[in-house]
Amino acid sequence: MQLELRHLQAVCRIAEAGSLGRAARLLGVSQPALSAQLRRVERVTGGELFVRSRHGVEPTPLGQFVLARARRVLSEMDALGTEARAISTGAPLRLGCILLVLLDGLLEQTDRFLPGQEITVDLEDSVTALARMLGAGQYDAIAYGEVNDHEVPLPEGVLARTLIPKEPFCIRMSVKHPLADQEQIALADLSDELWMTLVEDDDGGPEALIGACAKAGFVPSLRYRIGDRQMHYSLIAAGRAVALSQPTAPATAGTVMRPLIGTPITGRIRLAWNRSAVPAEQADRLYHAAAHAYLANVDNNPFHRAWWDAHPEVHPEVHPALD
Repeated sequence: MQLELRHLQAVCRIAEAGSLGRAARLLGVSQPALSAQLRRVERVTGGELFVRSRHGVEPTPLGQFVLARARRVLSEMDALGTEARAISTGAPLRLGCILLVLLDGLLEQTDRFLPGQEITVDLEDSVTALARMLGAGQYDAIAYGEVNDHEVPLPEGVLARTLIPKEPFCIRMSVKHPLADQEQIALADLSDELWMTLVEDDDGGPEALIGACAKAGFVPSLRYRIGDRQMHYSLIAAGRAVALSQPTAPATAGTVMRPLIGTPITGRIRLAWNRSAVPAEQADRLYHAAAHAYLANVDNNPFHRAWWDAHPEVHPEVHPALD
């Protein structure tokens, strides 16, 4: 077996994480699979790279030698990718996303902040798959969400920046729903409803919904899993289900959106990019494009505008020089 970049990345991530379990979660693989990979690397290098201690795992002298060389090689590869893309001016920026509201205006904003840059955009249902594809070089950058305290593991060689650290999820329901006239909804009052299952099942959303409902005294009945927006809205308008929604979502015929009392479920929006493919200035401009795309939707719902104005600490950093 010959050593590959993924082997060097795994060794570095184990050292950084301090344990095989945490490193496996960060890499998006199982612990047994990472252990087997480490054993194969150790056979090639001729000895143990880590020893267990009460603090986790620590590199052996051989491990320290391999780590030093691995970091140097990975750094050189990062530099190679960045410099090559800087020379290849015609290369498109490959952006992967989950279905976020800001995507509707993102391309308009990238035309403004990244003029002349060709951009391809693909949607994925799985945040985990999105992160893995970023690590594998299939995407240069990704835009994704996390719910409550969930953190998406990111691969080695990736940088990330939080765009919106917190936004309050709300409820979309039929305009004919008995609670539609209330300004705020108590989650416990939705105990008998059928719920639209979230399309993304690995961003912490399902766990957050089930956990919040448990605190409210019930188990949600998850019925539909619809990725098509129009069908999603039509089922809600018909009174077939209620659903969690980003507060920036637009109004749709036959439905209303209402905030939840106590804000039990919140979202976070982040950008991540492969540092070997996206120069720092380009990443900064992508951040500003996404920020302006988000800000364009803040007034979609009056309750979110009021919440937004009351929480300046969650506003994105937008430099006047780039406006």
